Amino acid sequence: MTMKQQTMGFQADVKQVLNLVVNAMYSNKEIFLREFISNASDALDKIRFLALTNGGLYENDSDLQISLEFNEKLKTLTITDNGIGLSWDEAVTNLGTIAKSGTKEFISQLSGEQAKDSQLIGQFGVGFYSAFIVADKVTVASRRAGLPAEEGIVWESNGEGEFTIAKKTKAERGTQITLHLKKEEADEFLSDWKLRSLVSKYSDHICWPIVMKKVVTEDKEGKKEEPELEKVNKATALWTLQKADISDDDYKALYKHLSHDYQEPLVWSHNHVEGKQDYICLLYVPAHAPFDMFQQEVKHGLKLYVKRVFIMDDAVQFLPRYLRFIKGVVDASDLPLNVSRELLQDNKQVEGIRNACTKRTLSMLEKLSTSDPEKYQTFWDEFGLVLKEGPVEDFANRDVLVNLLRFSTTNSDIEKQTVTLTDYVSRMKEGQDKIYYVTASSYNAAKNSPHLEIFKKKGIEVLLLSDRIDEWLVSYLGEYNGKKWQSISKGKIELGDDEQADKAHEEENMAPMLKQMKEVLGDRVKDVHVTTRLTDSPACVVADEQDMGLEMQRILQASGQKLPKVQPIFEINPEHALIKRLHGIQDDALFEQWVMVLFQQALLAEGGQLDNPVDFVHRVNQLLMNA
Repeated sequence: MTMKQQTMGFQADVKQVLNLVVNAMYSNKEIFLREFISNASDALDKIRFLALTNGGLYENDSDLQISLEFNEKLKTLTITDNGIGLSWDEAVTNLGTIAKSGTKEFISQLSGEQAKDSQLIGQFGVGFYSAFIVADKVTVASRRAGLPAEEGIVWESNGEGEFTIAKKTKAERGTQITLHLKKEEADEFLSDWKLRSLVSKYSDHICWPIVMKKVVTEDKEGKKEEPELEKVNKATALWTLQKADISDDDYKALYKHLSHDYQEPLVWSHNHVEGKQDYICLLYVPAHAPFDMFQQEVKHGLKLYVKRVFIMDDAVQFLPRYLRFIKGVVDASDLPLNVSRELLQDNKQVEGIRNACTKRTLSMLEKLSTSDPEKYQTFWDEFGLVLKEGPVEDFANRDVLVNLLRFSTTNSDIEKQTVTLTDYVSRMKEGQDKIYYVTASSYNAAKNSPHLEIFKKKGIEVLLLSDRIDEWLVSYLGEYNGKKWQSISKGKIELGDDEQADKAHEEENMAPMLKQMKEVLGDRVKDVHVTTRLTDSPACVVADEQDMGLEMQRILQASGQKLPKVQPIFEINPEHALIKRLHGIQDDALFEQWVMVLFQQALLAEGGQLDNPVDFVHRVNQLLMNA
């Protein structure tokens, strides 16, 4: 029986909590400036909203801005805004309570439409304490708009778990935060160039102007000019504007700024999404591939902003890996970030944006392929190898991706991949129900494969696949327009009843020789057959219908994977002079020499490697001397 029950709050060592915020939440110490500028931006946004119904809050100063100033002698950095400011109670509540977000509370008081239009950023209430990453003391002087000058306050803390607060007359509304930098941080951050570069990196697109004093120069008489304030951020995010308000030159200039690419993009897509999710995405297709596109350890992703505040480079969560070449921006109104706003947490909202960005990218490429085939060919030459990963990774968009693929075929003498599957199907012979392809380690090996001989004779087009991913690709494509895929170096090839009847007749006549050849080759082959594929070559090797393709075996072995031994099928061409000569050899030793040489030749022609090349050379030399 419960006698007495009390509900009590957890106790925390404030000093330890502050230490955790400073040392554990932020991986990059320069983040502190982004946090303070974001807080100042929120303060300006608040007064703008409140002044809509009470214009007197501006106190005859409606020129809203954020200023940065540093003093190398005092080792101080000061961030000032003329926003809403803090009263005594607000300073105690918001600055004196860790993870108490005044911005989040302010948003909760806005109506639906006001909250939607707000650019307020802060939501966790810990950004202020990032100051102690670089400072050993923070001084805050503030006065809330509408209160008399005598109601100003000064708040101060060294981050050791305590703070002081006192009244102080402050004529101007708003907040002035002075960071007394640690000795080791002063040299890095008390620099005009450094501060400007951090503003450009993290806060360039904050909607309020950020100003700093111009660098002082001396006139001809050696006198220093009076420093003037100048804006150091763009104060506008181009992607937040409507498409009609942005010129092509502006889009191209922004691409170069985002990607550090000296070339112009091929094409771009700009979308504002409102409804269940509010976000903007601007996606660019570059004109050339980066050198590190296939380096697994390198991250390729979009730049992530939340309400114009830069959060991270290379946010890989918004596009699948096969679209890693896409450059651009995602700017969301709200996303599940971690407390330090450095890490993006996966959830349905992120997944929704990812799906939408993927579909928009594929739609953009699909449109480019039909409206400007020449420009699309430029894209394919650069990124086709990566796009081939798509059908393997992304089943949901496979039908769209298949139409974006390009191939080399026997209908062309050039290595460039230009043929679509639609083109191939439109040129299929009457009665042809399969898409024929051959895989090899290079274009020349595919183009000169002996397996093509019967197809060339009959004028049947064959896809020439020589990229390492092609074997995986075709295994994921299934059917296209009801046509199945058929490797011409695997299983049986049926191109007509006449060939099959001739093959059956030849196998019956040559059965004793086929049996003897199988005995010679032993476990090197699964079987020996008469071929229907060859017209000029004496023999070839093929994989059985249910076995792994020979090129796939080589790729996996090259990557270090151990495979069970797979025996090929050895096929001979009974019409070839060498096979006819072999048929007449009575000497068993000579017969064995010829069979081994023909088999090893077939392996080499198919792109394989010999276990013992010296043995092959020796056999050939012996036959040449006996000729």
